[in-house]
Amino acid sequence: NIVTLERYRFEGLLICRFSSASATPETARPTSPLPPPPQPIQREDYEDEDLTSLNPYNQLPMLLENDLKLFNTAIISEYLDDRYRQNKLYADAPMPRAEQRQYIWRFEQDWFKLADQMLRHPDSLDHTAQCAAQKKLRDTLISLTPLFQHYPYFMSENFSILDCMLAPLFIRLKAMGIELPKQHCRPFFLYCQRVFSRPTFTQAMTLQEKNHYQEFLIHT
Repeated sequence: NIVTLERYRFEGLLICRFSSASATPETARPTSPLPPPPQPIQREDYEDEDLTSLNPYNQLPMLLENDLKLFNTAIISEYLDDRYRQNKLYADAPMPRAEQRQYIWRFEQDWFKLADQMLRHPDSLDHTAQCAAQKKLRDTLISLTPLFQHYPYFMSENFSILDCMLAPLFIRLKAMGIELPKQHCRPFFLYCQRVFSRPTFTQAMTLQEKNHYQEFLIHT
């Protein structure tokens, strides 16, 4: 897969991310609550900006706004949710908001790290680690399938930031070599269908991603 650096501008914000069908969930932009979706900016708009010098970890995605520099997916998402308060994705009350943050932290520690091992470039791919990660994530999703049958969205009646965080991971399961038993995991697949069919999900994808994952977007 070809990996390119994309820059998006929206109402004074500059969002930088990788564009690749196999980009890991940390580098993939979550589904955006902001209509319309950001438009790619011209390279000359920031031709003098050294993006790598703005982030000590040299990672994407990254958000720039005036003197503000953010380079963590969860922090960027929460900032955008607080700034654009229509269509809120984070809970307002302290307790459910803390629970959302803790879920996100667990996704990052448990699932996204496994995805990173499976979606590495072939030159740096550790096949032993890849096979172990595939088995661990597959077994985990199978065991957690009942969670997806009680609510239309992840642990909630309403679409939230947790669904935004999980969607880039779940749509890449096939790319990671993970096959789930369709009958046993039917609630999980129905959940994915609900999320993938949301207009904001497809709007947040690049053309390359839409073409690569067309089979999952057939109902949108």
